[in-house]
Amino acid sequence: MILYNLFPLLAGRFSKWDEHLARAAKMGFDWVYVNPIQQTGASRSLYSISDYFKINPAFVDASSAESPEAQCRQAIATGHTAGLKFMTDLVINHTAIDSPLTREHPEWFLRDHHGHVLNASCQHGTETVVWKDLAQLDFKHTRDPEGLFHYAVRVVEHLISLGFDGFRCDAAYQVPRHFWHRLIHEIRRRHPHTKFAAETLGCTLDQTRETARAGFDFVFNSSKWWDFNGWWLIEQYNLVRETAPSISFPESHDTPRLFAETNGNLAALKQRYLFAALFSAGVMMPMGFEFGLRKQLHVVETTPADWQLNGVDLCSFITKVNGIKQRFPVFQEESPTNILPTNNPNVLLMWKASAAHRDEALIILNKDPWNPQDFRVDNLRQFVQSSAPLQDVSPEEQLEFLPEPFHYALRPGQGIVLVTVRK
Repeated sequence: MILYNLFPLLAGRFSKWDEHLARAAKMGFDWVYVNPIQQTGASRSLYSISDYFKINPAFVDASSAESPEAQCRQAIATGHTAGLKFMTDLVINHTAIDSPLTREHPEWFLRDHHGHVLNASCQHGTETVVWKDLAQLDFKHTRDPEGLFHYAVRVVEHLISLGFDGFRCDAAYQVPRHFWHRLIHEIRRRHPHTKFAAETLGCTLDQTRETARAGFDFVFNSSKWWDFNGWWLIEQYNLVRETAPSISFPESHDTPRLFAETNGNLAALKQRYLFAALFSAGVMMPMGFEFGLRKQLHVVETTPADWQLNGVDLCSFITKVNGIKQRFPVFQEESPTNILPTNNPNVLLMWKASAAHRDEALIILNKDPWNPQDFRVDNLRQFVQSSAPLQDVSPEEQLEFLPEPFHYALRPGQGIVLVTVRK
């Protein structure tokens, strides 16, 4: 799954999506992830949904004779024609606090001892984050579990009818595993090829594994926050990888733009996208990353006017990285992965071996996006099981042969990607 995140507030009306979809397909993305497009509550946050069966007017061309639903279907059909599949958020852990559902089905919501609907919240370290514009649904103790379940099925069926092929399940760990298991089974009985990815960021490893076991095709991992040094990411990856493959990302709509974080360091963007794409089975990139956009995406305030290009263009580099991922099975699965010792602590040497095919890979990555780093090793072949030669398939400056001993001055943030095949 190579996901291009088309952020709808940045892309604008459905009729404006074509150029972004064409660019995504040209860069080798095969899925498009679209944040919620439904009618919002008073806060106007994309994730504060008031009506699951109406479309947000911000994405509709009011001058068109076509209905909002028809306009959405047409945009998605254009992407389908280009070979893209579409995923959207499935937000069923909460609704807008001012959603009619809080009045029509009060038994579906968590309430305090005064009977007031509780806001949705999450734990961020020791701090409890509360969203005042959200109402938390009650899956564990509702008096009408069947009604809540069948409503969720209706929501999914409606989104499928608009053309969506899969779902990013928002805050999936806040919905019981048995609910997800039943919902996924029911939808796949009717639509066998529908994909489900669990958003589990911020939860514990046990919560991630418990959620993944509900039948999700993917979970999103935390590689964006890895400093290339600690072991926690590799431990998490290896503990969860046999339950469900994961999706990495260099930035998301919830994080600052990497180009702004690094004060305009192109090497950092290349470094992080290369690592995210080749570390796990899936990768996701938000629109604008390819052009070094600096302004962070916002679920309320972003507008199409924020699409301000500044002369940066990483489309060619991203196309090459996606091509590597598409070409070699070792980068399309949660393969056994390990970090190997190097002579320079500022250089990452990562080994991967496909469990389903014969591919092996070595990734040599300069952890430092600001300075060159020296890498030396007597023999690179000592790190792989294969006796076949290693081939350099890097997106930039490929080496025609690998000398022994191997000595290379890595440019800031540079990554070298080597592959071989076990006989």
